[in-house]
Amino acid sequence: MSKKLTKRSEDYSKWYNELVVRADLAENSAVRGCMIIKPYGFAIWEKMKEELDKKFKATGHQNAYFPLFVPKSLFEAEEKNAEGFAKECAVVTHYRLKNNPDEPGKLMVDPEAKLEEELVVRPTSEAIIWNTYKNWIQSYRDLPILINQWANVVRWEMRTRLFLRTAEFLWQEGHTAHATKQEALDETLLINNLYADFAENFMAIPVIKGVKSESERFAGAVDTHCIEALMQDGKALQAGTSHFLGQNFAKAFDVKYATSEGGLEHVWATSWGVSTRLMGALIMTHSDDNGLVLPPNLAPIQVVIVPIYKGAEQLAEIAAVATSIKQNLEGKGVSVKFDDRDNIKPGFKFNDYELKGVPLRIAIGPKDLEKNQVELARRDTLDKTYVPQTELADLIPGLLEVMQDELYQKAKSYRDTHITEVDSFDEFKEVLTNKGGFISAHWDGTAASEEAIKKATKATIRCIPYAVKEEQGKCVFSGNNSPNRVLFAKAY
Repeated sequence: MSKKLTKRSEDYSKWYNELVVRADLAENSAVRGCMIIKPYGFAIWEKMKEELDKKFKATGHQNAYFPLFVPKSLFEAEEKNAEGFAKECAVVTHYRLKNNPDEPGKLMVDPEAKLEEELVVRPTSEAIIWNTYKNWIQSYRDLPILINQWANVVRWEMRTRLFLRTAEFLWQEGHTAHATKQEALDETLLINNLYADFAENFMAIPVIKGVKSESERFAGAVDTHCIEALMQDGKALQAGTSHFLGQNFAKAFDVKYATSEGGLEHVWATSWGVSTRLMGALIMTHSDDNGLVLPPNLAPIQVVIVPIYKGAEQLAEIAAVATSIKQNLEGKGVSVKFDDRDNIKPGFKFNDYELKGVPLRIAIGPKDLEKNQVELARRDTLDKTYVPQTELADLIPGLLEVMQDELYQKAKSYRDTHITEVDSFDEFKEVLTNKGGFISAHWDGTAASEEAIKKATKATIRCIPYAVKEEQGKCVFSGNNSPNRVLFAKAY
């Protein structure tokens, strides 16, 4: 029996790191700062990817693929974007290795194979995509362009954590081009709302939709819209962003279109994305001291059947019943695994599937066969009940929906009770230290006050919520006038 996870109350960070590894989601690789996503973790990511891809296509977007490498001259064309990402860029300077004459059996970079122009390994793809769009767009008839890409990106992070912050990660990035400002603004909102719907209704993660402050917005954007989630330790996590880029990239790459009136105008743009950080959000929103808790929508295995038996004869009898249950449930769209491995004890299997967050566990022993029943255990509440075998096919699909909703409601209740209004900086610091969560406070709109608060507390403005009400007040730091409250929090 493996030792129990560190409790969240003892060391939340250690609990998270242990859980990611022991639930077989991911592990550190031989490459500093990079991760290996294991099959079970990747299966969850694939569920996310499949659902999001469906949503993108339903709103008229198409998938494409662009190069991993961006010539430095293209990357630096949009100055703010280049400046914002410069410190995180990995750069390719040579194209060949050769045998090292001083160290037989070793290789060295061939100094004669220096690239004429350095290539940036994409931290984001706006530059290469907008250089491409220049060739695709001549007239208003070519617009809009609604492209999404599933890809990997590299941002050379110094401090890394599995899923939350790695040097290489997986994501999707949308890049759209429009004839008018309003179309681009509508697209930005459409996608942010799409992300919120996905997070809440598919991942059971409640989010707050809003706009970033100028200091926190994407480099090269006019405005950044976002969805912010709250983790169990009271820290926020940015779960998705949608950027209104204005005409910044169109001007940088001289992308113009002929209007229907015969004029020549710069194109309007958006970009947007979510990444494998969502895996971190999933873990930290729902999981407990026993391991992973998965919303049924995201579970690679929704129901596991574990036989309890002695000898081949009992196993054969149980297997016949289990196979029938499995077929009936699969006919209703439920994913089921019958674990009949004979080299692992049932108790180990119970613990393993609990650790991996499988929503429902069915146990069948000889006595259950006699009574035509099974033991049904819920992973979220750890409740166990005995259910007649004949009722399972009708019961379980509805129960999975109930579990999905209850996980969302539980997370929402936590989030809602951890949004605290404060009116002074002392109160701000006290809540941040002793309670955590989102702090709703007045801010005077200046970068100076924002930076001073961040320096003093490590809390940042997570967003200015869409639902913010106009409310005259005084900035908690400067005492200057403020038209409304914003949400602060410590964040991942």
